[in-house]
Amino acid sequence: MSQSRTFSPERAMRLIGGLFFAYLFFGFMLLPCLNTLTSIFTVKNAAGETDPTAVLRFFLAGNMGKYVWNSLKLALCLVATVNVVGVSIVLLTEYFDIRGAKILRLGYMTTLIYSGVALVTGYMFLYAGDGILTTALKTAFPSFRGSWFTGFHAVLFTMTFACTSNHALFLRNAIRGIDYNTVEAARNLGASPFRVLAQVVFPTLLPTMFSLTVMTFITGLCAMSAPTLLGYDSINPEIVRLAGSSGADEAFPQARAALLSILLACFTILLLSVLSAYERKGHYLSVSKTKARLQKQKIENPAANVLAHVYAYVLFVVYMTPVVMIVLFSFQTYGAVRMRRLDPGNWTLLNYFGRQDYSYLTSRGTYRVREGAVSGVFSNEATLGGIHTSFVLSVIAAAAACVIVVAACAYIFRHKKTGVVLEYALLFPWLLPTILICYSYRVFFNSSDVWYVFGQNLYYGDRVRILIVIAYTVTKLPFSLRMIRASFYAIDEELEDAARNLGAGAVYTFLRVKLPIILPSVLAVFALNFNALFTEYDMSAAFASTYGTTYAMVIQSMSREEGLYGYNVNASGRRCASTVFIMLVSGLILYLVYGVGARDLSERLAARDRRRQFWDRLRRKFHRRP
Repeated sequence: MSQSRTFSPERAMRLIGGLFFAYLFFGFMLLPCLNTLTSIFTVKNAAGETDPTAVLRFFLAGNMGKYVWNSLKLALCLVATVNVVGVSIVLLTEYFDIRGAKILRLGYMTTLIYSGVALVTGYMFLYAGDGILTTALKTAFPSFRGSWFTGFHAVLFTMTFACTSNHALFLRNAIRGIDYNTVEAARNLGASPFRVLAQVVFPTLLPTMFSLTVMTFITGLCAMSAPTLLGYDSINPEIVRLAGSSGADEAFPQARAALLSILLACFTILLLSVLSAYERKGHYLSVSKTKARLQKQKIENPAANVLAHVYAYVLFVVYMTPVVMIVLFSFQTYGAVRMRRLDPGNWTLLNYFGRQDYSYLTSRGTYRVREGAVSGVFSNEATLGGIHTSFVLSVIAAAAACVIVVAACAYIFRHKKTGVVLEYALLFPWLLPTILICYSYRVFFNSSDVWYVFGQNLYYGDRVRILIVIAYTVTKLPFSLRMIRASFYAIDEELEDAARNLGAGAVYTFLRVKLPIILPSVLAVFALNFNALFTEYDMSAAFASTYGTTYAMVIQSMSREEGLYGYNVNASGRRCASTVFIMLVSGLILYLVYGVGARDLSERLAARDRRRQFWDRLRRKFHRRP
């Protein structure tokens, strides 16, 4: 019996899984990051001697500190602006009685269906030098500066509205969870609505607000797409630039990029440590035994009520204008898109489908024709290639993250002591900024001497796609663990005990009992991971190459070569259509997660019964026909 227990299939699988995970952790998490850290102190001076302090001296004497300060300034300002706007939109739609709150909520949540490069593109389409609003302002005021939407204030404005997505999701749920009995008790004691808000409601939101503040600060510190497109010198774009440079162009660029990455990691670790210490204190509010659903509060002061409505709809216009303009212009001809003028007679589907030749006048006074220079999203080779690459890589990475986390959670819940080590290992990527992980991969695996991957250069040729998938998977492990682990707590232990009493093994019990229970949550995490990775730009830029061009990179580079030598003529229109396509994909994913996926078991069974009854009636109707 002891021999069979020693060589049981479960023990063999656990041993193989442990060795495989150790291989992944040390090879794709620990060693690349340690290599980045040591590269800072192994640079050589002009005499060929190792100089451990060369990079630090260059940092203190050069302009590298400017990038750190710019990122810190952006992060600190974002904490203030995002919290003001984010709290405002949640209070206006969930706490105060504002007319049209449902419509306002849809407008405020548009940032959930497009983000990153797509969102920045939308704001640039409106506010850039050739944008719709800027063109109108220059026409009305000839002295108006057309390049006003660049630099720090442009990045701050764009990211302020882009980063309120977390408030729309998490803070909204926190407000909905407030016990209305406490609010009503304070009102009965004579407290004004705003005093109730300040002294009763806000204290219950502090833990959520603190988490959102830390997330916002890290987002601003590690910003990539907005500073890159809007011309702001921050840490992440500089790391990507240095990573692609060489020693012949400037002094030890790789080590400088490593130092900036390590600084980002230090800031991230410090903030996460503060967050963990804050959460350990515990913040609780005493509520009544019978919890009442929160009712919206009316603003009794007429002037304050009018101002609240005006403010709510001004925010709605700011959120919705880029979305509406992008959708409308995606159905316009390339001439109308270039002129930023809507023409009712120029409606077309060319930016989505179809292909046309383009005739242009050369410098010699002759006409030249470029075949297929005008093409839509689904007829352009570069765009289709980006969609295909992003779709395949995102599906693989999202699925791999879910599979690894599900297997890890099964082990964690069965082995409490050793499972803690596995849990912290999966949370390790949260300690590091994404750009550090990607830069470490790019440097560490750009060699044929890495025995960990059998001497293969993963950054060379089409193997870079493997590197992108690994980076995608690693960065999504902590989020997947937090979400899927919560679903394991919902499993009744008596079900496992019953299966074990019936003679079922651990693997069989997991596949036939546990997995069906957690499958909806796993699919939801897979959908959210895919949604985030499909339009991801930061990691793609770090692995920029011919074989690793993702959809976000294609969108970012569309207008850079627009019309050059008669090629890529309708790039702006195709970029609008690409943004609409991203909105549709993201909206569908969110509907499946928060619409269909949010239904409980009884609702899903009722929906299945309705579908069966519908098909039964349909079959009976056809069978009755002669």
